[in-house]
Amino acid sequence: MPAQVARPYRPTGPAIYAIDTWVPGTPWRSARHQLLSAGERAQLAKIASIVRYEKGEEIYHQCSPAVAAFNIISGVATTYWLTPRDRQHITAFLYPGDIFGLSEEGKYTNSAKAATPVSAYKFPLHALRRVLSENADLDVNIIVKLCQELRQAQQHAIILAKKHAVSRLAMFLSLHEQLQSVAGKPSSEIYLPMDRSAIAEYAGLSLAAVSRAFRALIGGGVIICRDRRHAKVIDRAALQRAADDTTRGIRGGRKLRA
Repeated sequence: MPAQVARPYRPTGPAIYAIDTWVPGTPWRSARHQLLSAGERAQLAKIASIVRYEKGEEIYHQCSPAVAAFNIISGVATTYWLTPRDRQHITAFLYPGDIFGLSEEGKYTNSAKAATPVSAYKFPLHALRRVLSENADLDVNIIVKLCQELRQAQQHAIILAKKHAVSRLAMFLSLHEQLQSVAGKPSSEIYLPMDRSAIAEYAGLSLAAVSRAFRALIGGGVIICRDRRHAKVIDRAALQRAADDTTRGIRGGRKLRA
């Protein structure tokens, strides 16, 4: 009997997951939907190639000519913009099923890099425009996905508006717990694939401030961490008060500040 040859894994086609903005319901309780039909996934697969990036590798650079969009298969990527002094400000964490690489006037509006090893579909923009022009339903599904990204951008703006590091971290943890929940993944713990420096860049804090905020939430009995990648919420009401900048009453009235 001839030996079986292992076939390399190949994803079934591009996927776009999002909460359907037209369906009533609370996003926190609703699992994300696969927005693409089998036919639409096949259409996109015809124009796509699979690319892979190592952790920390740049995917594209801010203001460079936009030639492709991307759809994550596995791993986590980040988008960020650079200050005039070349400091990075992370604007989003991107997960499997997310799309990114949209442009303005033919150039990327931000930079993107792999936060972990990443596999992704790469769509040449000229081919993607042609497919979208031929399929109105696919165009609508892209708009649904962009609506979700706008909500996440609004949440990011709210995080940056918080006065205290503990409040920013508490809201960051709550947001990622929500993302896990709507993706249908177990939410007994919050999984943080990014490192603390990436959290600091996203929340507009120093690395030291993020470390102090973690210690404050742990010391206040709000969360526990079994390692640097996993956090478990112990006192949900206290986490909400911390995220709301109203931390009085946590553990006998002690405030959490960092």
